[in-house]
Amino acid sequence: MAYADEVFIKMCRDIIDNGTDTKGEKVRPHWPDGTPAYTVKKFGVVNRYDLKKEFPILTLRKTSLKLATDELLWIWQKKSNNIHELGSHIWDEWADEDGSIGKAYGYQMAVKHHYKEGDFDMVDRVIYDLKHNPYSRRIMTNIYNFADLHEMNLYPCAYSMTFNCTKNPETGRLVLNAILNQRSNDVLAANNWNVVQYSVLVHMIAQVCDMEVGELVHVIADAHIYDRHIPLIEELIKREPYPAPKFWINPEIKNFYDFTPEDVKLTDYQAGEQIKNIPIAI
Repeated sequence: MAYADEVFIKMCRDIIDNGTDTKGEKVRPHWPDGTPAYTVKKFGVVNRYDLKKEFPILTLRKTSLKLATDELLWIWQKKSNNIHELGSHIWDEWADEDGSIGKAYGYQMAVKHHYKEGDFDMVDRVIYDLKHNPYSRRIMTNIYNFADLHEMNLYPCAYSMTFNCTKNPETGRLVLNAILNQRSNDVLAANNWNVVQYSVLVHMIAQVCDMEVGELVHVIADAHIYDRHIPLIEELIKREPYPAPKFWINPEIKNFYDFTPEDVKLTDYQAGEQIKNIPIAI
């Protein structure tokens, strides 16, 4: 069994069996038909993935590595907030007539901040610090900008990455670890999608900074399963998982801005049947 499947199954079982049901409470999300979208939720879920050992992609059902990477690069590399520059349609519900999602995600990544070394946006500052001061405890991004929330069509769910370097005593090389903080996570629709995205990011940044990959720690304040997703989750976690696939990243890329979705691949990826037409709360 792939480790990502093991983590996912345990998390889902715990949420369903031991979580808080919001049915009848005041909730913001709703289904397209106007019905309130209630959830069963757990607070403070923490999952750890050792990227040296295994790439954490589900085999219970397929997660699209290419599309997940495309969205990641849309935010971190293109620093875009316009869905016309994105290969998938997952943001369509939150875009205006021009395709903008407001001052969210990529918009915040592109904002430059003044440092004594010069002006950097958050992505460039992370890479600069990892190359010049890798043991700093201040290497992080945060796109939950309170001043701009009123101009965001959706508040950031995955809002912060904190990077921290350790050393491999066997090779003497630096090891890149990261914490992904999420205020909210739709477990069926987005949990493994986010894990895959930010695992790819750690691999990419480690490579361009001449480091080894270490751990990705995923911290979720509100991990929830929507009421209409519970039967889908129950069926999903009863499936027979497959072994984890092998992850490949193009070793020729040394500049973060040169990566494309074609520079990451999986071999021997077997996965269960995709769940189609998952209802998405808005």
